[in-house]
Formats: sequence, C-alpha cells, structure tokens
Amino acid sequence: TSCHDRKQANWTTDGCETNDKNGSITCQCSHLTFFAILMVRQWPYNSSDFKALTYITSIGCGMSMVFLAVALFMHCLIRKGKASDATKILINLFVAMFTLNLSFLTNESIANLGNFGACVAMAATMHYTMLATFTWFFMEAIHLYFNLWKLPTEIKHYLTKIYVAGWGTPAVVVIGLLASRNYDYVVIHTDNGSSSKMCWIPDAAVHQGVNIGYYAIVFLFTFIVFITTMRQIVILKPKEEKAQNVSSIKKNSFSIIGLVLLLGLTWAFAFFSHGPLLIPSYYIFTILNSFQGTLQSLNHAHTASE
Repeated sequence: TSCHDRKQANWTTDGCETNDKNGSITCQCSHLTFFAILMVRQWPYNSSDFKALTYITSIGCGMSMVFLAVALFMHCLIRKGKASDATKILINLFVAMFTLNLSFLTNESIANLGNFGACVAMAATMHYTMLATFTWFFMEAIHLYFNLWKLPTEIKHYLTKIYVAGWGTPAVVVIGLLASRNYDYVVIHTDNGSSSKMCWIPDAAVHQGVNIGYYAIVFLFTFIVFITTMRQIVILKPKEEKAQNVSSIKKNSFSIIGLVLLLGLTWAFAFFSHGPLLIPSYYIFTILNSFQGTLQSLNHAHTASE
C-alpha cells in the first residue's frame, strides 16, 4: 500500500510520500503552504486553491530571493562605500525580505523533521524576519518623512538609531513569544485529505493580535506618509510642471508604484480576508507579496538608473 493507492480515502497523490515505520504506513504530503498564511488564520480548504497559491508562492519567493541576492551582491561589490542613507536603509529592508523568503521556503522541511526544538527555532526565525520586514517598511516611512521636512541632518547618530530600531524592535516581540512558548507545529488540511505541517504560531488569538496588530501600527504610519508624499508629488508641483503629458503620467505612475512597494502597503490586503473577499484577497496578497522582492529590486534598479 502507498499514498498513491489511497484514492478511496481521498488522499492526494501530488507531493505525497509513503513512510513505512515499524510496519506502520503513513502518508506525508507537503508543499501546501502559501504566503498569506503568514498573516491569516482562515485558509481555503479547497485543494485546487491551495495548490495554485502554493505554486504562486514558490515561484514568487524563489524569484524574489534571486533578485534580492543580485541587488545585495551589487551593493556590496559596487556601491557600499558611497551609498546614501536611503540606500543603506533599503538594503536592510532587502536583507529582511530575503531572509523572510528563505525561511518561509524552508519552514515546511524543518517541520517535517519532527524535531520540536528545530521547529521552534524555525518559527521564531521566520516570525522575526517577517516583523523585521514590517519594521523596515516603517523605517523607510520615517526616513521619507524626515526627508520631506529636512530633518535627518539634525539627528545625532541617525543611522545607528534606525538600525537599532529596525532590528531590535521585532527581536523584543519574538523573545516574548519564545518565553511564553507560543511557537509550535501548525497542521493545515484541505478538502481532499491532504495535510501540511509548518512551524508557526498555533494560537489564533496570538497570531492575529501580534501579526495583524503589529502590521496595523506600521500601516497606519506608512499610509499617512504615503498620502503626504503623494500630495507633494501630485498636488504641490509648480504650475509649469502640471501638464499631464504622457511622460509626466508615466513618471508619476512609477513613483506611486515604487512608494506602495517601498512602504509595504501591499500587505494590507490581509485586512480583506473575510467573507466573499477571502479567496480573491489571498490570491492578490500572495502574488504581490511573494513577488515583492522581485518588484522592489527592479524598482530600485530603475530608480538608480535615472
């Protein structure tokens, strides 16, 4: 008997293995996780949606890691010595995003090892990199806000404070969850009997309170900065620059898209994962955020080339 012989028991054959231990046969299915699980607790039980979202996540995270790695390599090789404060902050965001994608893609493999200590470490690492990504969105917003009001030069040890806040704030949260033992295995099931195991936060209340709450604070500030910056870009331009020709519209469009990516506003689609918007929001969230590293890198390259 194997997993592939279990059709009458609704076992899926995709991504499944037969494990024979001491005469006991179990079916272990993997590769059933998608990026939105980082922010939501209610996942779609339809196996076709799960499969599609998983493929999108795998491709998106893989591509993002490649593009982010290239951007980081080029920074270290060429621009490290002469990088501006804005570039240095962006590079820290790239590091956080790269490690988030890497930890997400390896999470399930660690969970399947069956080592509880390793699983807790994996969950804490992935959670830290996710919160660090959120925090660096916040740091980007702060730097943008300070630039609008010409403040950075008046702050002593400006970048040092940014670094400490960017990497230290999420560490406080993760250490607190480690101390209260909130990291464990999470098992995901679909309608055809498939299951997948990952290392994350099993308590729904803690998951929602910490992750949605943390991002909500970040989003509130980044959205205010976004609106303020948009006002500077669009409304307060000199009259002679207000002619909406093709070139200006294109430039403004790139500025808006770049700002949305830079401030992590795409993660806000997690707020819409309810009722009839549940599945559409998962697809939009997964596409935008698993490919975000790719989009961020391309936007950075486009900005640097201008």
